[in-house]
Amino acid sequence: MSTEKDTDKENDGKRVDAPTAMRQASAQLTEMLRCEPGIVSAVRATDDGWSTDVEVVELERVPDTMSVMASYRVQLDPQGRLMSYERLRRYARGQIDRR
Repeated sequence: MSTEKDTDKENDGKRVDAPTAMRQASAQLTEMLRCEPGIVSAVRATDDGWSTDVEVVELERVPDTMSVMASYRVQLDPQGRLMSYERLRRYARGQIDRR
């Protein structure tokens, strides 16, 4: 049986893959914010680990198109541990970006 300590030891010095970074960014952010997870809209490898953009539901409303969503930039170290996060913007769930 693998323990958390064994997993940490196996990952020492190794970079997690992109799908793992995406899952860990979403899970760690929503745990800290205590909000409903959304989607990971971007993931990029950086020299210091990973940078991801995670969309979350900040305020649940009825109808759900009026719920308040937020986009966060989450920085992970190479092993997928959360190093920092910042909110980039807030918007209504039904809002579409204009370009």
